[in-house]
Amino acid sequence: MSADHPVSDRLSLLNLICRAPKAELHIHIEGSLEPELIFRLARRNGVALAYPSVEALRAAYAFTDLQSFLDIYYAGASVLLKTEDFFDMAWAYFERAAADHVVHAELFFDPQTHTDRGVPIESVIVGLHHACQRARAELGIDAHLILCFLRHLSEEAALATLEAALPYRHHFIGVGLDSSERGHPPEKFARVFARARGLGLQVVAHAGEEGPPAYIESALDVLQVQRIDHGVRCLESPALVRRLAASRMPLTVCPLSNVKLCVFREMAAHNLPALLDAGLCAMVNSDDPAYFGGYLNDNFVAVFEALPQLGAKEAYTLLRNGFEASFATPEAKAGWIAQLDQAFAGVAR
Repeated sequence: MSADHPVSDRLSLLNLICRAPKAELHIHIEGSLEPELIFRLARRNGVALAYPSVEALRAAYAFTDLQSFLDIYYAGASVLLKTEDFFDMAWAYFERAAADHVVHAELFFDPQTHTDRGVPIESVIVGLHHACQRARAELGIDAHLILCFLRHLSEEAALATLEAALPYRHHFIGVGLDSSERGHPPEKFARVFARARGLGLQVVAHAGEEGPPAYIESALDVLQVQRIDHGVRCLESPALVRRLAASRMPLTVCPLSNVKLCVFREMAAHNLPALLDAGLCAMVNSDDPAYFGGYLNDNFVAVFEALPQLGAKEAYTLLRNGFEASFATPEAKAGWIAQLDQAFAGVAR
């Protein structure tokens, strides 16, 4: 093998990153609904939208915080009514993911967003599952589902949702906790997460995006999660940072989302370099790509264009962390990491 050499310029590094194999562990599939697909599904299902055109809907994507985003997010989801709608939504994401060289994806879905509108949970899960199956067969993407509870609703509602989903238990690998953090600490959902763990499901939770570091601690201690989604506010607690670093607890960071929702004023102010410098197991994800400005490669490009202190070493680390933090088999992880090593062969890191 030739001696390692530095990537000659920024463009070469960006090209290397974009071509490299990737895992995506923080993608809300309802957040991949592009305006064009929303209008197509609305026409198919006879749903009236509050916006006269695709352009008007896209112009409405002007969020000031998480709640203002969620308001339009739920409005967009109103067009999802039938099994085929959920399939079409997920398939559109998988086509974009394949173009970004995503080889493993763990999709969050919010059944309560749909069942509260009278959509059968079977339609939600079966449609998404069929898209996952097709993604494996036709695109080579190892795709899985994680059922998320809406934290602004009650734990009783979450428990009922989990029980309703159990006939389709073989179609999803874990549970998560999402929607608005403020005023809804993780411990609110202690019982449903205990039930999920008892069923052998993987467990993850959003914490430390808008919520304080204490929410990360309770997600770890009470919910016993295996990954923290977001987690960027952990740096406010040095003791928590030491704990996260020592345990290699994954943080599924979503840079474009963080800027769009004003967690950071601009990408140049993002704390991803500090997370890596602290030895944390951080990785890059797209969150809600249709709403926040881009898919996985878009997030990587935005990060590496705005943060020149990040180089090939950090790119490799972020990509490898994604595979290591996934719920894939050890054999699958080893295979993808070997592909990643090959992609970075000869590059100084």
